[in-house]
Amino acid sequence: MEVVCSNLTKTYPDGNEALRGVDLRIQDGLFGLLGPNGAGKTTLMQILTLLLQPTDGTLIIGGYDSRKHPDKIREMLGYLPQFFGFFPELTAREFLDYLGCLRGIRGKTLKNQVDEVLSWVRLQEVRHKKLKTFSGGMLRRVGIAQALLGNPKLIIVDEPTAGLDPEERVNFRNLLFELGQDRIVVLSTHIVKDIEETCTNMALLLDGRIRFHGSPFSFVQAAKGETWEFYGTSEDMEELSKRSNLVSVREDEKGICFRVVAPSAPRESARIVTPNLEDAYVRFLEIQKYAA
Repeated sequence: MEVVCSNLTKTYPDGNEALRGVDLRIQDGLFGLLGPNGAGKTTLMQILTLLLQPTDGTLIIGGYDSRKHPDKIREMLGYLPQFFGFFPELTAREFLDYLGCLRGIRGKTLKNQVDEVLSWVRLQEVRHKKLKTFSGGMLRRVGIAQALLGNPKLIIVDEPTAGLDPEERVNFRNLLFELGQDRIVVLSTHIVKDIEETCTNMALLLDGRIRFHGSPFSFVQAAKGETWEFYGTSEDMEELSKRSNLVSVREDEKGICFRVVAPSAPRESARIVTPNLEDAYVRFLEIQKYAA
């Protein structure tokens, strides 16, 4: 199973160039698509899910051209959008039965598949409860369950942990990791932690172009030697909060600790620390800002 994007472009009627020659190859496993708001992630997701046609370029999924064989691709595709609609008065089982029917699954096959996906997302015990009683995390799991109907080989998930509390976010990331063991799962997000914790491969999209494609580890290495921490005062907070190279602020028993990315020490007292994906991402955006 493979997804191949070749020179994908998308220009909207108002002249907005959302994608500008995207070349991308995605294989089995969990793949993260990272980028700030307005980078073109949503447009690319809509093209991958066949909700939108590119202006130019080709998309091949599982050996099928998206323009020539869209029905073949839809058979192997599962999708969980960021804003997932549901019917609050239906139970989880009724909702999945309904969506399964829309996908052309019937009879015993449908019953078995619904039972299987409910068990897989750990909702079997609440299958007869109405969706309006579910938490945000439980509803996202229902969303994954419907995406799994038909046993798709490609699952696309848009901003999966947005709005979830910390515990639900961790649980959902673990679920996505399990999903990626025997299929392609494309995860589009602006939450860096989601990609750092789950993905073995990633791409960074900015201004409609792929600016990085590789492992999160190799992306992080670029920030090695340029990630710093130092302690400061509340007065420093006002100054540093205006800087785009500020990664985080935390308070501990020693005081207020600032974490920044910079090619040289921002303060005499600053010490180099091991970078993470968020540090590398902030560094990348900082470099692009000055290169523009």
